[in-house]
Amino acid sequence: MGRLTGGDPSLLRRINSAVVLHSLRDAGDLTLTDLTRITGLSRPTVEGVVEGLIETGLVVESAPAEGEARKQGRPARRFRFRAEAGHLLGIEIGPHRVAALISGLDGRIIGAGSRVVSETADADERLDRVRLVVADVLRRTGVSRGSLRAVGVGSPGIVEADGTVRLGTALPQWTGLPLGERLRRSFRCPVLVENDANAAAVAEQWKGAAIDSDDIVFVLAGLSPGAGALIGGRLHRGFGGAAGEIGALHLLGRGATPETLLSTTDEPLHPLDEQAVAKVFADAKGGDVRAQEAVERFIERLVHDVAALVLALDPELVVIGGWAAGLDGVLDPLRDELSRFCLRPPLVALSLLGEAAVATGALRLALDHVEEQLFAVEGTVTARR
Repeated sequence: MGRLTGGDPSLLRRINSAVVLHSLRDAGDLTLTDLTRITGLSRPTVEGVVEGLIETGLVVESAPAEGEARKQGRPARRFRFRAEAGHLLGIEIGPHRVAALISGLDGRIIGAGSRVVSETADADERLDRVRLVVADVLRRTGVSRGSLRAVGVGSPGIVEADGTVRLGTALPQWTGLPLGERLRRSFRCPVLVENDANAAAVAEQWKGAAIDSDDIVFVLAGLSPGAGALIGGRLHRGFGGAAGEIGALHLLGRGATPETLLSTTDEPLHPLDEQAVAKVFADAKGGDVRAQEAVERFIERLVHDVAALVLALDPELVVIGGWAAGLDGVLDPLRDELSRFCLRPPLVALSLLGEAAVATGALRLALDHVEEQLFAVEGTVTARR
C-alpha cells in the first residue's frame, strides 16, 4: 500500500474518516451534531464520512433510546463504533502455563482462558497447549477465528522482528524457534511476537501501575529476572531485541549464578521450580537461618540488577512483577538501594496486573497494530462482517 502525497485528492477524506472514527470509538453513541462539534468538521462532511464508515462495517446506526422513541417527531440519528466488527487476541506463553485474552476492536476484554503446562514440555507440546486455549476461548465467547484482526504473543527470550526466538533459555527447545511462523499457521491475521517482560511493561502502562507514566521499567522478577522499558511512551527493544536482559548481569563476574542464589543446600535450584522457590521463602518466614540468608542474597541481587537499569535509563517508575512481586519486604530494600546507587531514585511500585500482565500487554500490542490501520490515512480498512 503506497503512501499518499499531498496532492492525492483522497487524503483529506481519509484524514476526516480517521478523525470521525476515533471520536466514535472514544465517546460511544454520538449524533451528527455531536460529531460536528467534537471534530470541528462541517455537517455535510461528517454525514458523508459516517455513511462511508457504515459501508466498511466499522460504524453502525444505534437504535433510539426508549425515551426518545416515545417523543413526537423523528429522534436524531445516533451512531457508534462497531467494536464487534473484529477481535483481538493476546497470548502468554510461560514456563508453567499458557493464557489467552480476547477483546473487541475497542480493547475491552470479553473472554479469557488458561491451561497449565509442564516446565519440561517441548516446543510442540507447549504450542499445542496454546492452540487448545485459543480454541476454548473462541468457543466460549462465540467469536469466529476469521473475525480475528491481530494476535499478540508474549514469550520468554530474545525475540526478533519476525517472531523468531533468537535466544530462549527459560523453555525447552525455545532457542531458534520460529515462533511467529509456527503460530501464523493457525491464524489468518498478523501475529506479533514480543518478549514477555516487554509485553508486561506495555500492559502496566495501559491498565496497571504505570498508567500516568511514559518512562518506566517493568521487572519480571524471578531467579533470572528480565525487564521491559518504555522510554517516552515507546517500547525500547534495543538493536537486537535484547534490551532489559538483566538476568545476565551475573556473567560479568558478580558472584553466584541465579540457580544458586536461593539454594539452602549444596545443590542449585532449577530456575523454573517454583515449588522449591516457594519453600525457601516459606522457610525464611518460619525462621530458617539458611533460607533467610538465601532470600537476602536474592533481594540483594535483584536490587543491584534493577539499579543498573535505572542508572542507564533514568525511568520515572519501576514496576515489580513476576513471582517476586508477592514477596514480603522486596520494595523497601529496593527503594533503599536505588537511593544509594542512583542519582535520581525512581518511584517503585508492585504490578497491579499480576499474572495477567503478559497476556494483557500482548493484547495491547495487537490493538496497537489494528489502530495503526484504522486511524491511519495511508489507506482504508474494511471490517469483516
